[in-house]
Amino acid sequence: MKYEPIGQELFINHRHNFAKQLKPSSIAIFHANDIMPTNADGTMAFRQNSDLFYLSGVDQEESILLLFPDSKDERMQEILFIRETNDHILTWEGYKLTKEQAREVSGIQTIYWTHQFEQVLHTLIFEAEHLYLNTNEHLRAVVEVETRDARFIRKVKELFPLHKYERSAPIMHHLRAIKSGREVELIQQACNITDKAFRRLLGFIKPGVMEYEIEAEIFHEFLRNRSKGPAYESIIASGINACILHYTDNSRECKDGDLVLMDFGAEYANYAADLTRTVPVNGKFTKRQREVYEAVLTVMKTATRMLVPGNTLDQYHKFVGTVMENELIKLGLLNESDVLHQNPEKPLYKKYFMHGTSHHLGLDVHDVGNKFRPFENGMVFTCEPGIYIREEGIGIRLENDILITHNGAKDLMQHIPVEADDIERLMREAAQN
Repeated sequence: MKYEPIGQELFINHRHNFAKQLKPSSIAIFHANDIMPTNADGTMAFRQNSDLFYLSGVDQEESILLLFPDSKDERMQEILFIRETNDHILTWEGYKLTKEQAREVSGIQTIYWTHQFEQVLHTLIFEAEHLYLNTNEHLRAVVEVETRDARFIRKVKELFPLHKYERSAPIMHHLRAIKSGREVELIQQACNITDKAFRRLLGFIKPGVMEYEIEAEIFHEFLRNRSKGPAYESIIASGINACILHYTDNSRECKDGDLVLMDFGAEYANYAADLTRTVPVNGKFTKRQREVYEAVLTVMKTATRMLVPGNTLDQYHKFVGTVMENELIKLGLLNESDVLHQNPEKPLYKKYFMHGTSHHLGLDVHDVGNKFRPFENGMVFTCEPGIYIREEGIGIRLENDILITHNGAKDLMQHIPVEADDIERLMREAAQN
């Protein structure tokens, strides 16, 4: 792996916390993600299942984690199954984890080869009453392919129909929402790499540059800093493209007088950063562009102060909507009287700010968590307000990653330039060098 060793203590603690949530006499099983095909004999890059990684630190395909905390045989309380290698695999694919390396990474002492899983499971399962199985239960997930988890669920229920089946996802959502100090360090590292990429761009962006060239600069900076690439597909949207929320074509020429909205973030050790900045292509905001920019920045700063323990996403988003209404009125985009008499179920600000302000961040960019759970110390959220005025060809979004602490919001991206004056100054200085 490109990233530095994380340390097995993180994963030992995660398994300990997970085991405490299980019913007595329970087995929990987690599978690696599939390697997905493209066409012919091609495959997509492997991305580990976030839950398996969270509990083991193993970043390799065809891995399985079995947890049986109440097993009378201590050796069987934690078992990791990894892919057995051979000379053919070494020649064509490279090195795979040895059992010793898997122990060092995960802190799990009992290691088997993956092809031994069914045999081992059969020796243990009749000692257990409950079987915890994993699925993707993210509210926004759309799963149209059969996953390794889904295949296993179907198979194990056919083999052992009288066991009591439970869901691991609610436990994982609860645990993963709170980041430990070590996890925050990894997210911070992803943010720091993202900062380097953004500063690189301030010296690169100018009229005539293509959106995909900006994307290439980002990718270059990520890879040279131990990231395996973007945590999600980068949005590089100039001009009217900035009003398309999930624009990823990145094919347009950046023109003089345009703004370019850039939503990107580095992955580091599978943890994500999520940044958005909007800058003038020629290095200088117009009067109107700066007015809208300052409005978005005001909303961002105000919203960040509301990311504190005890608040909830619904309360928070309602508050942010009120702040945004005031800014849109100042910009002449909304009428104060119309806002006063609006349908509260269809607020008028949604015409110009149609997405949410914050989401959980962690091993996944849109990380798991319960939207009704009050904010707690250790949660990490994005803060990303935006104003999109299609009629004027202006789309501006700003986004930082925020750690909730007992002392208030801690901005993990506070070192990344965001003030309009700083953006202009840095772009001017870069152009002079």
